[in-house]
Amino acid sequence: MKILIALNHPAHYYLFKFISKELQKQGHEVKYVIKGKDILEKILISEEINYAKLISRKKRKNNAFSILSDLSVEMIKQDFYLLRFLKSFLPDIMLGTDISIAHAGFIRRIPAIIFNEDDIEINKLFCYFTYPFASQIITPEICNVGRFRGKQIKYNGYQKLAYLHPNWFKPDIKVVRKYFTNEKPYFLIRLVSFTAGHDIEQKHGGIILGIVKELISMLKQKGDVYITSENKLPAEFTSYELLIDPTDIHHLMFFSNLFIGDSQTMIVEAAMLGIPSIRFNSFVGKISVLNELEDKYNLTIGINNNNPQLLLKTVEELINTDNLKDIYQERRERMLSDKIDFTAFVVWFIENYPASVKIMKDNPEYQDRFS
Repeated sequence: MKILIALNHPAHYYLFKFISKELQKQGHEVKYVIKGKDILEKILISEEINYAKLISRKKRKNNAFSILSDLSVEMIKQDFYLLRFLKSFLPDIMLGTDISIAHAGFIRRIPAIIFNEDDIEINKLFCYFTYPFASQIITPEICNVGRFRGKQIKYNGYQKLAYLHPNWFKPDIKVVRKYFTNEKPYFLIRLVSFTAGHDIEQKHGGIILGIVKELISMLKQKGDVYITSENKLPAEFTSYELLIDPTDIHHLMFFSNLFIGDSQTMIVEAAMLGIPSIRFNSFVGKISVLNELEDKYNLTIGINNNNPQLLLKTVEELINTDNLKDIYQERRERMLSDKIDFTAFVVWFIENYPASVKIMKDNPEYQDRFS
């Protein structure tokens, strides 16, 4: 079988990393196409992955017009270049997280399987431009896809377990020692730019630099502080900037003592790893996956960015809690016992497509064999 995988975000490479390897082991031919973004290309080059770049994503301004106009131009260009790419590589099936495979698949009559873990209310632009043309939509069972439920394949798990499930990820302290030679506890802060498609309404924000200063002051009493940021940091914070091989980040996250961020993606990753984490942004309470991780499993804490004092109070409580990491690792084990190995499930689903669609519709419990 010929399989095309389309990526537009660094985390999406990891989503398909082991799925792709397992499919290739079974003799299938897999090719990647990407939209160049942030560190995605650096990761692919570091991992020696062959890929075709359809377009490069320009740096967006933080306003609704720029986000919408840039996304529209990107979408048209990417559709065009993907259709042209399909003249040289005609797959039997396409997988991914990108709008273009839904459009190209619809035009060329190639099944296009879309992976998403955002509710339709949160990522309206992506969903309404993609779902009408997709063959199937694979989401965690708690996600809302609106009127496209007929195409939805629900699974009991999370996308990020595709690469952070213990079956696929083994934390390595030697990776950490490449960067930190002392034994001190350390804390990670992640800052994002809020220029993605789901930020189109300009209602969302996260950690401002004044709060970063207060967090550093509090955290450095207990250990070292490191910051990763999508935007250039002011000079006063550059000594805290974390400059690493991006493929090492999950090892550094696993051995950290606390993760604080306004990134949905990395907060979910911290929860998958059982690392204490706090999300501070205006999406709090609005995303089903994170609501479940917060309310059912207590694996992360969400605080709205209109309440910085609660953030500081919560950080102080966590860093002064004995055996905090052990508590979160126990919570992680509970979560893992409830969820399936998503990579194993997807490999089965693709190899048995389209019969797998009927199996999952008629008997959703079939997925339990991948626990």
